[in-house]
Amino acid sequence: MIKDKIKTIGSLDVVLTDEDGKIKEKFTVPNLVVQTGRNYIAHRMTGAGNTTMSHMGIGTDNTAAALGDTTLGTETARVSLTSATNDANVVTYVATFNPGTPATANAITEAAIFNAASSGEMLCRTVFDVVNKGTSDTLSITWTISNS
Repeated sequence: MIKDKIKTIGSLDVVLTDEDGKIKEKFTVPNLVVQTGRNYIAHRMTGAGNTTMSHMGIGTDNTAAALGDTTLGTETARVSLTSATNDANVVTYVATFNPGTPATANAITEAAIFNAASSGEMLCRTVFDVVNKGTSDTLSITWTISNS
């Protein structure tokens, strides 16, 4: 008997740079594809009406990511994706939170991908150690999701 188990996994690369482009912090962290994200993937496989993932949000809540999450704990900013590409079984989303986004300095601890500028369906969420983003800093996140 053939047993085929598809597993969707991912990670994100986080890079914080100062106003001169100097890297202040850089790390990689795993993510969780939440239940709404799993439902989204299944709907897209049948051509059902869900819109494409288009935005990334960040926030300041450090509550562990859970399968039932549908929003960030405390969202502080959401931006349009800089790019979304796919190659074989890998999808890569990139977003940049430029200086002034969010408008005040924040201790960023969470990130997620959504299919809308506000509300929308969440594909995945992760929580990580504090990234202190000042108002003149740039935060770049590259999120890679693959099916294995």
